[in-house]
Amino acid sequence: MEFAKRTQEIRISGIRRVFEAADEDAVNLGLGQPDFDTPDHVKEAAVDALRRGDAGGYTSNAGIHELRREIARYVEFPADAEEVLVTSGASEGLHVALQAHVDVGDEVVIPDPGFVSYDALTKIADAEPVPVPLRDDLTLDPERVKEALSDDTSAFVVNSPANPTGAVQSEDDVRAFAEIADDHDVTLVSDEVYDRYVYDGEHHSPAEYGDNVVTVNAASKTLAATGWRLGYVVADERRVDEMVKIHQYSQACANAAAQHAVADTLNAEETDRAVEEMKEEFQRRRDIVVDGLDDVGLSCPTPSGAFYAFPEAPEGFVDACLERDVVVVPGDAFGDCGDGHVRLSYATSRDDIRTALDVMEDVVAELR
Repeated sequence: MEFAKRTQEIRISGIRRVFEAADEDAVNLGLGQPDFDTPDHVKEAAVDALRRGDAGGYTSNAGIHELRREIARYVEFPADAEEVLVTSGASEGLHVALQAHVDVGDEVVIPDPGFVSYDALTKIADAEPVPVPLRDDLTLDPERVKEALSDDTSAFVVNSPANPTGAVQSEDDVRAFAEIADDHDVTLVSDEVYDRYVYDGEHHSPAEYGDNVVTVNAASKTLAATGWRLGYVVADERRVDEMVKIHQYSQACANAAAQHAVADTLNAEETDRAVEEMKEEFQRRRDIVVDGLDDVGLSCPTPSGAFYAFPEAPEGFVDACLERDVVVVPGDAFGDCGDGHVRLSYATSRDDIRTALDVMEDVVAELR
């Protein structure tokens, strides 16, 4: 049996491989999802939609108008409901964005290290990923992006706050990325799924400063609702029309109950309070991780957002932690430039974090 060339060029996520090797009772610092429950008022809104009979059938391909309108209100830049496409999570949002804007043989500039989907989805689009190394502080340098552009470049990806690093791009950087996209007539795909989790500085969207931007976001992290599979893409109406073509044949529509629930709650004060509580707890955990890594002797820039840290680690660190029932993800799962690092998620309890740091102290002492 032969398979399509595109599937042979991608690999199973390195994150998944670590999970499969871990025991069920292991302390898991590899999982990239909030450990909080979805806020009660959001769950109740979904139940209400089901009871009303509003969530048992297909919605329009682009999503219900009420949700598209609320998303247009939510984003930090001027947008209309017609410029919103509701997707099955941000993962599908990234997929349709690249499929609609990238042709066979094109190049897509991506951060290295960067989220695992960027490389894989580029290859699924029969295009060529062009990795760009990060700065020492783990942010993406606009000048390096510009240098990586060629006549074959159709898009580049920016992720802030970033997975796997927790880095947040400055406003000057974000403005520069938007200018690069406009000046070179390439599409900027801006992955903003952690936009509500910024601890130092502020989140800025490139769509505030330029026109050639496709913004990808989701309710997954904001509402601790990763399993609801509710994401969205915001771009000019012409781009949305093209992305709907991909979406309608691969998904038809996003989860109807989730659409109604998020439409009713995305911009609610109750939601803001719930998200702020999660953010404050993540920041407390971030500080425990940063201080703990420093005590252990692992160098790590302080993450300014998301819920990840990306410290340097000695060879053998991942396996040695796994043998002691602590799960961390090898940095090279996120690109060649991630080699020599590990990703730690602090989307778990403070007790688990402290337990993991004790294990890391022993592991570092053994390996050095």
